[in-house]
Amino acid sequence: MTASLLLILAYSISPYSLLLQRRSSSSSSINPTIQQPVAAGEEEEEEVLSSEQYSCVSRQQLQIIRSSYSSSKPSPFLLSRLKEYEQRHKRCDPFSASFNRSSRELKPEEDEAENYCRYIVWTPVNGLGNRMLSISSSFLYALLTNRVLLVDFGPDMVDLFCEPFHNSTWFLPRDFTFKGRANTQLLRREEEQKKEMPYVASLLQLFLSYDNDDYDKLFYKSETQPLLKKVPWLVLRSDQYFAPYLFLMPCFRAELDRMFPDDKETVFHHLGRYLFSPSNQVWGHIIGFYDAYLAKADRRIGLQIRVFSLDKTPASLILSQVINCIQEESRITTTTTTASSSGRNRTTTTTAILVASLLGQFYTELNRMYKEWNEKAGATVVGVYRTNHEEMQVLGSSSHNMKALVDIYLLSMCDVLVTSPRSTFGYVAHGLAGLTPWILQSQDIEDEEQRVKEPACRRGVSKEPCLQFHANYYDTSPDHREAGGPVPVIMDCEDFQYGLKLVNRRV
Repeated sequence: MTASLLLILAYSISPYSLLLQRRSSSSSSINPTIQQPVAAGEEEEEEVLSSEQYSCVSRQQLQIIRSSYSSSKPSPFLLSRLKEYEQRHKRCDPFSASFNRSSRELKPEEDEAENYCRYIVWTPVNGLGNRMLSISSSFLYALLTNRVLLVDFGPDMVDLFCEPFHNSTWFLPRDFTFKGRANTQLLRREEEQKKEMPYVASLLQLFLSYDNDDYDKLFYKSETQPLLKKVPWLVLRSDQYFAPYLFLMPCFRAELDRMFPDDKETVFHHLGRYLFSPSNQVWGHIIGFYDAYLAKADRRIGLQIRVFSLDKTPASLILSQVINCIQEESRITTTTTTASSSGRNRTTTTTAILVASLLGQFYTELNRMYKEWNEKAGATVVGVYRTNHEEMQVLGSSSHNMKALVDIYLLSMCDVLVTSPRSTFGYVAHGLAGLTPWILQSQDIEDEEQRVKEPACRRGVSKEPCLQFHANYYDTSPDHREAGGPVPVIMDCEDFQYGLKLVNRRV
């Protein structure tokens, strides 16, 4: 890794909450409760705080923790593209004169000069897992199209992460508004008229969420990308990990193959680790819990249990699946401490089980079961732990998101992961860990006999998250791939019908 990128991984600029003290001269805003940074060249430029004053502790400590179990390294070409991006982001970020000019004028530029700044603005929708997946996909798109990624975090996210880019910010200024300026019909008109439009929008809204329509999905066509290249501001609303579909698009395939030449299952792993470092406040909770309960265990097993409908799938049934899975697949045994021939006690392997679930009953039952197990063994063989249980997902809550992020990172620091099908929370955890998870039996199986026949869990086919809702412009069928189709690194998700994910080999 280059010295420049090591510096990026070691420091961040001040926490965003320190930037909230700034005042904006404009009264119009997207999030009126948030004060965002002013552009460079204005009176308050000297107030920008240096990375030496406020470091990101998690970046430094995560490097040390991960070095003991993570061997995957980004390719030299990906590192070079990240370095180029950092330079572009610094030149075009909200503190820059380029941003000030571009946001004020908001008009397409005919000049294709290297210094021209184009942006993609990410806006939030759905839960934290969905958000982290869509942000990483947006960043990959920014790398491919030479754009700058800015994020429109609401109050529920501003204190979660360190700034990812050295001595710069990725927060959209609060006085930047989309109202009355965004075009939402450009792709529709282009498709209906079947010809290039004479007028190109200056700010275009894109919707790549679970409920997008056929016109929204035109984003996924290679033929649409030249038109989008002319639009200086793209505002994206997405809850999907759409990175896999970019590999299907001929216009991006060669570049992506250079970024990820050998291991296609590390796209989110590398980009997620690069972008997301918990803030000092969040990291304090993570490392405190890790040191107290997980660090000294010989084996750490993370259980991520998401129940979508208790009426359809009783909690008792899911608990049975969890117990069978961790006992059968993770080889947890009842080995006790015994005397060896030398008269010394043989060291017992200890296992720490972290339970991350909205429902507290899974922790309660597992803790009771393994407490009895330990009493019979005469030693603490298995410890069961949890950080919290919220009972229900709370969208728009800063406190809830902080607790969720703590669980995500603790799960990513485990040796084995058991996750729930279709859960984006689980996708993020095993993606950051770089682990192929054990996925619990589908909660959609209603027939009791079929449930009994099915294994409690199956090994996933990839470390990558699943793209659950997407377009169908390119043939991804198994027959097409086996016949020598152009993209052999895409296959169906094992936990979501019609979903797609990146793999290193077809299964």
